Amino acid sequence: MAAVSIFWFRRDLRLEDNAGLYHALRSGYPVLPVFIFDTNILDELEDKKDKRLQFIHDTLENLQQELASLGSTIHILHGRPEDCFKQLLNTYTVKAVYTNNDYEPYAHHRDRVIAALLYENGASLRHYKDQVIFEKDEILKDDGTPYTVFTPYSRRWKEKLNAFYLKPYPVKKYKANFLQQTPKRIPSLKSLGFEQVEADVARPKLDKEIARHYDKTRDFPALHGTTRLSIHLRFGTISIRKLAADAKELNPILLNELIWREFYQMILFHYPQVVNTSFKAQYDKIKWRNNEKEFEAWCNGQTGYPIVDAGMRELNETGYMHNRVRMITASFLTKHLLIDWRWGEAHFAKKLLDYDLAANNGGWQWAAGSGCDAAPYFRIFNPYLQTEKFDKDLTYIRKWVPELDEFSYPQPIVQHEAARERCLRVYKEALNG
Repeated sequence: MAAVSIFWFRRDLRLEDNAGLYHALRSGYPVLPVFIFDTNILDELEDKKDKRLQFIHDTLENLQQELASLGSTIHILHGRPEDCFKQLLNTYTVKAVYTNNDYEPYAHHRDRVIAALLYENGASLRHYKDQVIFEKDEILKDDGTPYTVFTPYSRRWKEKLNAFYLKPYPVKKYKANFLQQTPKRIPSLKSLGFEQVEADVARPKLDKEIARHYDKTRDFPALHGTTRLSIHLRFGTISIRKLAADAKELNPILLNELIWREFYQMILFHYPQVVNTSFKAQYDKIKWRNNEKEFEAWCNGQTGYPIVDAGMRELNETGYMHNRVRMITASFLTKHLLIDWRWGEAHFAKKLLDYDLAANNGGWQWAAGSGCDAAPYFRIFNPYLQTEKFDKDLTYIRKWVPELDEFSYPQPIVQHEAARERCLRVYKEALNG
């Protein structure tokens, strides 16, 4: 059996500037690229026309073409990771498996299982930092504890940043070290139990004009004023080092958004309980109304609040929602309707193309007031004022709510002032009780 190093692709679907891949290619053994369609994850997906899977599949096709040009191939497996690795261990003499860190609770469990399996077979699992600039314990307070407030975290993050952390990994120098094999066919989505859909896998590239004006345009959903790179960050089709270097040069507000992303990854790593419970424990005492009819109206964009409905319809149709509108819709669900943030988080998790556990959880807990460094609970977004500030001409709203002026458009599901007062009362009872 051929002796190999394996590189296990996960949230890093690119060849260039890939930390774990760089180290694998320098291991002294030919590198076998592997990707696993993990049934532990796929079995949880209800929508068999999942655009995220299509994005991954199309990206793997592109990766395959790149590897074929180097005389190599990517091995695509489908099943539980431990079963897939048993299969690989029966086929190759595996010296080590190289991969990049994933900070989610399921990933920790999965990696422990694989590390133990490899150890039993005389191999090791080697992890590298790739999807963030700073991870785990790299940004801590002076007393060695994690930050739970963004501003001092971001200040320390920026103080620590230097050219070393932005330096790309020169993978190209070692491209001859891929295992030379005939390209293998990538399994169809149908064979994985899913259907083919349209998905945009445009090559990830930062529009520098948008980046330069990001601080002035990012809050207006009718404008093409954001980078639209979140899906590429999520699946690692773009290098965080390249993006952070560009943001540092072009716009400090854009760099700040990348730091928020890392802040939430750090919180998830240190406080994994946030997946199911409020970061601030007392917020789990809130008596949510959890009205199912109102939740359904929110999900379908039928609340009678145009900015909320536009956002939900955009999400349902495209898998994307503008960030300002994400905050408005999340605030509306948790504050106006008093529906548990976990319900909204789960809906976004099903629908968002760029779904990322850390950012989604962090954003929802921020909106509900229950998270670290969250908006105070008494700060309740007024959808009408938000519309006046960020979509004054109703351009975005009319795109997604064309029946706005017709009798068929629903009356507001709740009156703003009454909902605001109810929210303040319920939150106060929970937090002062």
